[in-house]
Amino acid sequence: MLRHDAPPPATFARPSEPDAAPGLPSLSHLVTQVSTIIVGKHEQVSLSVICLLAGGHLLIEDVPGVGKTTLSQALARSLGLVFSRVQFTADLLPSDLIGVSVFERQKDAFIFHPGPVFAQVLLADEVNRAGPRTQSALLEAMEERQVSIDGVTHPLPAPFFVIATQNPTEQLGTHPLPESQLDRFAMRISLGYPDPEDERALLAGQDRREALQALQPVITLEGWQRWQARVGSVHVADALLDYLLRLLAATRDGRWFVQGLSPRAGQSLLRLARARALLQGRAHVSPEDIQALWIPAAAHRLQPLPASGRSAAAQCRALLEATPVP
Repeated sequence: MLRHDAPPPATFARPSEPDAAPGLPSLSHLVTQVSTIIVGKHEQVSLSVICLLAGGHLLIEDVPGVGKTTLSQALARSLGLVFSRVQFTADLLPSDLIGVSVFERQKDAFIFHPGPVFAQVLLADEVNRAGPRTQSALLEAMEERQVSIDGVTHPLPAPFFVIATQNPTEQLGTHPLPESQLDRFAMRISLGYPDPEDERALLAGQDRREALQALQPVITLEGWQRWQARVGSVHVADALLDYLLRLLAATRDGRWFVQGLSPRAGQSLLRLARARALLQGRAHVSPEDIQALWIPAAAHRLQPLPASGRSAAAQCRALLEATPVP
């Protein structure tokens, strides 16, 4: 069954205008523009922006045709970033992704020809259809922001984001991603089907591909990098750090999950919480930031105990409700 792991919509207020620092365009403009393309999915658009603002990679799991690819393209165009799309298939080779060294007779040397991974936003479409070797190549790019070929390391552009889409594992030709790769995704979201009113607007409105072509960047590359640099300066109180530590420890005590969250996951969640606070115009993290991001940041990394009879998202929600809030 398809999992919808995002928090309830009520936890996500629309960002307020004070988030724009002097000389920087408002982050809310970015959310607003992308929401004109992905109609009725303001919460998911906000989560996507938070993930990229925190420097994380995003996993979108849903059935085909609900706008996963369109969301990726809208984000890239609205940020003015170089976009590349790779359709992951069972026969996709690592060289198809990272590139290949070709011997050029004129230069009497092997010359590296970069693959599509050398983009600022890489859309890994249907990522759970590729084989293990290609997944390993993508794993290095996600974690190290570089690729290695023939013993030579090639750095990737900055910023570098992977937005991966996957179909539910119940569908033909798919297989679960390894835990090591899931842990590299800061967040997993689902778009879901649109509400009837939103779908009517989609049917009656402009074609989404034409609307995408008309998008203009709302934040420059320099402006986006300055916003990212501000994420680390958002204040986190000691009490909130203790709250996050209690949540992490609870996932590891053997009562809720087969295996707990890694330290990498905790660091990622904290940075996401800072990015959410920044998006909402605050210079400090609140408990609501951690709560709103807990399921999309944690559920894809966790496997509930079989005896619980719950999905990972439901188990995460129960753990969250059982943990005292500072």
